[in-house]
Amino acid sequence: MDLTQRSRLGHSSVTVPRVGLGTAPLGGWPNAVSAAEARATIEAAWDAGIRHFDTAPFYGHGLSEQHLGAVLPALDRSQFTISTKVGRLLVPGTVTDPLYEGVRPDIVPQFDFSGAGVRKSLDASRQRLGIERIDVALIHDPDDHHEQALRESYPVLADLRAAGAIGAIGVGMNWSEPLARFAREADFDCFLLAGRYTLLEQGALDELMPAVTERGASIVVGGVLNSGVLVDPRPGATYNYAPAPDDVIARAKALQAVCSEYGVPLRAAAMQFPLAHPRVACAVLGARTPAEVADCVAMLRLPIASELWVSLKERGLVREDAPVPA
Repeated sequence: MDLTQRSRLGHSSVTVPRVGLGTAPLGGWPNAVSAAEARATIEAAWDAGIRHFDTAPFYGHGLSEQHLGAVLPALDRSQFTISTKVGRLLVPGTVTDPLYEGVRPDIVPQFDFSGAGVRKSLDASRQRLGIERIDVALIHDPDDHHEQALRESYPVLADLRAAGAIGAIGVGMNWSEPLARFAREADFDCFLLAGRYTLLEQGALDELMPAVTERGASIVVGGVLNSGVLVDPRPGATYNYAPAPDDVIARAKALQAVCSEYGVPLRAAAMQFPLAHPRVACAVLGARTPAEVADCVAMLRLPIASELWVSLKERGLVREDAPVPA
């Protein structure tokens, strides 16, 4: 796979490569990552040819953006794109949830989808990143705030886009149905869909992909390994940020069995599959070490026989209407 091939996000002027580095793991979830390891991971991605970086204030409660800010400002700004998110402000507080033990312990996120909150969030992100221009701004997890995000967040982002302060705007969520609503109701360039268009599940084909196609927008996929169950489907594996249910593990094991017949690691098929859809512009792959970056690149470049995809469809493990790699 050519990591340098670029696709335009919707009708915007922003083009992104087929693969980006997802930096949620560098924020320290579920385990802490040292500043040195985070820097080495970002540098390894750059050395491997990765030129898109996805982050958010929520990731590590600012740590992910800070780690990027320690590396990216010294690189050629014309060579990479960066996306961050709005909808949460970071405020002083004490982290008590043990799930977030790897994040900054003295900062907590609070939802704020107001216009003023959007501007404040972007200003803070620019400072942490050490970068003046953000290429892509996404409304982050407006699950229970759909109307406010549409009424207050969207107009501010649209104005910033029109003024040239931001290149492209969109919404990032873990669910495809509400993203389809956003696609129908406003002029967004792209949608970051995490975990819902993968080798394991293709429900986004029902509503989101048709809505995005009609509007000429783009999809960026995240969570292509479904939080880890598509790496090693065993009891205790993670799915949707929690222990995977038995039926999910069973389905992942069935996928793994077919992949094994063709000598293909399950994670390689999982990484390559979503990129076959014509509306998917980019896949952001999370990594927390240079070794994981190298593995992602190797899996993306691994040749996969077309017969594998045929077999997955014949056995009912992938939807018949899902595009597959050529």
